[in-house]
Amino acid sequence: MAHAGTTSEIPVRGRRRLKKEERRRQILLELKLRPHVRISELSERFNVSTETLRRDFDALADEGLVARAHGGATAPTQGHYPSLDERANARIEERERIGKRAAELVQDGETVMIDSGSTTIEMARALAYLGTSCTVITNSIPVAMTLGHGAAQILLCPGEYLAAESAVIGTETLEFLSRYNVDRCMIGSSGFSEEGPSETVRGFAAVNHYRLTPVASCFPCSSRY
Repeated sequence: MAHAGTTSEIPVRGRRRLKKEERRRQILLELKLRPHVRISELSERFNVSTETLRRDFDALADEGLVARAHGGATAPTQGHYPSLDERANARIEERERIGKRAAELVQDGETVMIDSGSTTIEMARALAYLGTSCTVITNSIPVAMTLGHGAAQILLCPGEYLAAESAVIGTETLEFLSRYNVDRCMIGSSGFSEEGPSETVRGFAAVNHYRLTPVASCFPCSSRY
């Protein structure tokens, strides 16, 4: 029996209920199609109580994936994504520690793919300081320049130059990466979740997919910011 003052709705019998992860994916898909979704509407569609939907919306809001609004949610406002220089001058000590730890994993004689990004540049500096004799494949101009006068052999990917990131991307980059199997892959990303890394910089997601496919081990160097 429902108690007075309860706002939950009793789900309709006979209608398939979505699992939590599937339900939340559907919420995000709805927000790509329209600016606002309402709890009451989705409660009926998904055959769950309004309290269940509120928990879904709260969880998505905590992850920054939606913005809560009265009776529902809207897509979050997209903010400014910092440039490579801005990221390189923020959280410097943390980047140096991560870069040093990543560089220490690389052994003489190994082949390593190194992603573009501010933290991977710190890794390249640490690798150059250690004098590790390895082969580095990278799409990052600063990474190649940092390692170019040291013990490492550098293979710089071809491709379309992305000036904001001092890196190359595109079909030529992907074709070049597909030729190699490597011992380690050091990647950056715009963010991390339970489902893995995510990327916002144009062209980087496809490049990192190729990096991850053939490699023996992967070290996520940080989020790009």
